[in-house]
Amino acid sequence: MARIIDRYIFGEIFFPFVMSLFILTFVLLMGRILQLMDLMINKGVGLVETMRLVLYLMPPFLLITIPISLLIAILIGVGRMSADNEITALKSAGTSLYRIMTPVMGGAVIAAVITAVIGLYFVPYGMTATSDLLFAIARQKASIGIKEKVFNDDFKGLVLYADTIPVHGDYMEGLFISDTRLAKDPTTIVAEKGYLVSNPESMTVTLRLKNGSTHSVNSDLTSYRRVDFSSYDVNLDLSGPITKGGMDARKDTEEMYLGELFEQAKTTDMAPSLKRELIIEINKKFTIPLSCIIFAILGLPLSIGQVRSGKSRGFTIGILVIMVYYVLQLSGEGLGETGKISPVIGTWAPNVILGITGICLFIMAVREKPISFGAITRPVEKAIISLLRRWRKRSG
Repeated sequence: MARIIDRYIFGEIFFPFVMSLFILTFVLLMGRILQLMDLMINKGVGLVETMRLVLYLMPPFLLITIPISLLIAILIGVGRMSADNEITALKSAGTSLYRIMTPVMGGAVIAAVITAVIGLYFVPYGMTATSDLLFAIARQKASIGIKEKVFNDDFKGLVLYADTIPVHGDYMEGLFISDTRLAKDPTTIVAEKGYLVSNPESMTVTLRLKNGSTHSVNSDLTSYRRVDFSSYDVNLDLSGPITKGGMDARKDTEEMYLGELFEQAKTTDMAPSLKRELIIEINKKFTIPLSCIIFAILGLPLSIGQVRSGKSRGFTIGILVIMVYYVLQLSGEGLGETGKISPVIGTWAPNVILGITGICLFIMAVREKPISFGAITRPVEKAIISLLRRWRKRSG
C-alpha cells in the first residue's frame, strides 16, 4: 500500500516537473536564438555546429531550471491533491505528512544528485567545449573568409587584400593591409606572402607576413616612416557574435572543475576580489544542488490546504518563492564579492534562510496550524536582520 502511495505522489510531481523543465529551459534558450541564427545565416556555421553549441549551452541552463521546476512541480502536484481533498483522505487513513514527504524528498534527492553532477562535470565541460568550438569556428572564418582580389574588413581595425591565393589555400601572396587599430598612428603593410597561424592554447589567430614593409605617417602629416621586415606578425581580432567578446586564455571560474577551483584558491599571490570569486564558485557547487532539498521542504507545506485553483495558485507561490530565493542569492553573492560579508555566508544564506522557513512551515503543517503570510516572512526577516547586524559589526 505504501509503495502505491509513493508511486502515485511521485507521478503527480514527475509530469509537472518534466513540463516545467522543458518550458523554462526553452525560454532561457530563446535568449540565445538570435545569436545562433546569426551564426547560421551570416557566419555560415553549419547546422551540426549550431546544434553542438545548443547542447553545450544546456548544462548552465539546467542548473537554474531543475530546482525551479521541482518547486513548481511540488506546488502543482501536491496542491492538486490537496485541492481535491486527497491529502485529507490520506491523513484520515493514518498516513502522516512525514510519510507523504518521503516520495517528495526522494524526487528532490534525485534532482539534487542530477544537479550536482551537472554542476561539477557538465557545466565546466560545456563551457570549455563552447570556447573551443567558437574558436574553431572563428579560425575557419578567418581562413575561408579571405578571398583573393577582394578587400576584406571582417577583422576589427584591419582591411586586408590578397592578390593571389593558391588553390590549396596554405598561404596568400601580394598582401596589402590597412591597420587602423592605433587611431593616432595608422599603418599600411605590404608583404610578399602571408600565413595564418592558429594557437588553440592561447585562443589566437595570427597572420604571419614574410618579406614586406610597414608604412606610417604621423597625425599632422609631417613625417613618414618605413620599416622593412623579413617576418611580421599581425594578431587578428576575431571578436564578434561568435566569440565571447574576445579570446582569453585564462579560464573563467565557471569553466573550472572543482579540483581546479581549489587549486586556484590556494594561490597566495592572488587578488582578494578574485579569491572571493573563487570561494563563491566553490560554494555554489554545493548550494545549488542543495536548493532542490530546500525547495522540497518548503514546497510541501505551501501546497497543502490550497483551494480549488490549486495549479494556478501553486505556480504563483512558486514564482514568489523563486524570486525571494534568487534575490537573496544575488544579494549574498554581491556582498560576498565586494568583501562586505564573508563569501561563504553570502552563498549559503539563501539556503539557510529558506531552509529554516521551510522546516518551520512543515512543522506547522504537521500540527495542522494555519499558515499565514506572517509566518512565512517572519523567519526571513529575522535572518536578514541578523545578517545586517553581523555586517555592521564587521564594517564598524
